[in-house]
Amino acid sequence: MEYIYLGNSGLRVPKYILGTVPFSGTNGFEAAGDIKEDQARRMVDLSLEAGINMFDTANLYSKGDAERILGAAIKGRRDRVLLTSKTGFPLSDNPNNRGASRNNILSSIDQTLERLGTDYLDLYFTHLWDGQTPVEETVEAMTSLVKAGKIRHWGVSNYSGWALARTYTVAEQNGYIPPVTQQIYYTPEAREAEYELLPAGAELGVSSMIWSPLGEGLLNGKIGRNKQTPENTRQGAGWPEPWVQDQERLYQVIDALEEVAVNHNASVPQIAYSWVRDRPNVGPIVIAARNEEQLKENIASFDIQLTKEEHDRIESVARPVPLYPHWHRAMNSMELGSPSEIPYLKGYKKSMGMDN
Repeated sequence: MEYIYLGNSGLRVPKYILGTVPFSGTNGFEAAGDIKEDQARRMVDLSLEAGINMFDTANLYSKGDAERILGAAIKGRRDRVLLTSKTGFPLSDNPNNRGASRNNILSSIDQTLERLGTDYLDLYFTHLWDGQTPVEETVEAMTSLVKAGKIRHWGVSNYSGWALARTYTVAEQNGYIPPVTQQIYYTPEAREAEYELLPAGAELGVSSMIWSPLGEGLLNGKIGRNKQTPENTRQGAGWPEPWVQDQERLYQVIDALEEVAVNHNASVPQIAYSWVRDRPNVGPIVIAARNEEQLKENIASFDIQLTKEEHDRIESVARPVPLYPHWHRAMNSMELGSPSEIPYLKGYKKSMGMDN
């Protein structure tokens, strides 16, 4: 397993991180999986054997039960693992138990630590942007947790580019500790993060950690143009996310992944993981599995190396349209782009027929 630094920090993390959305499968998360303590412990064992020592969870997942399952699975080996969690989604009718306010952050962390059976997190996220809470309040609260020893680092998730930049600069300019990573949605089909989020992260020194590279089950290899989605999958069980902007476009992406998978005697998920892993500005990616077989398969994708032609075949199918100001910059001033932007600007030029 490859280890990389997380943003502008000294924390080295594995390129693959195990996500725990399938842990527990209670309180509205039944469609995501039903991994209980014994199986979770086995999946942690397999991950550690492969060099994956970081585990990602959130108080949202099964409303705390996923944290409890993960806590039981790592019991007795806290010194061998890195733990992340998140807060922000409403979990009760209490109007203060949500968002990125000081009140919610300080109360949520103690509950999360108790469920995980630890006295600190290696990484703590605001799970979503809270435009009603002053940014200064959020960054001060997170800084206070670092100084209190309850968390080592912090990050943001599901922010827009400007919200990420504002959060980082408010922290940096006011003597607070800025976030070291953002957790964002990015797949071979869902490429919107290329417009702002991926370049912004690279420019700010904020690592881009990818959640659900398989599109919340859309790219599990069981969904396709002429396939009936199995009921024992997240999408087949009525999972509401993600939003798909064009169903035919999704099928074209799946077609491309299937073509490349044949070349490697691999599965569609393995190729999707490999493609996302090697994209510009991408940091660690969060993999997940509903069972031991899936986990082994997903981990094995780390050794798959796509050719440039295979990478380009997948990339070309769902390239984001060159929205303004991207088309204007690609057309007139691409040479002035920062290194983090140029790979995408080149793609926009191809889309506009100007790549010669």
